[in-house]
Amino acid sequence: MFTKPDNTYNDIREKSLMQWLDEMEQHSDVAVRGGVKLTREYVQHLQEEIRRLEEENQLKAQYLKKMKEKSCK
Repeated sequence: MFTKPDNTYNDIREKSLMQWLDEMEQHSDVAVRGGVKLTREYVQHLQEEIRRLEEENQLKAQYLKKMKEKSCK
């Protein structure tokens, strides 16, 4: 019934961003090169936050399912 979500677009977008950041690491401007590190750290932070929120959402869904089963008995 439920299928795995198609993340093709997001994967392509992430690879494109990382490729662009790799190119910006070679930039002559120090501020640009410094921004690359900051951007990579921020993207990593956002990915971790997404994972945390998905786990939290899953936990809440399980809890609500159990509460629904209790109330139906």
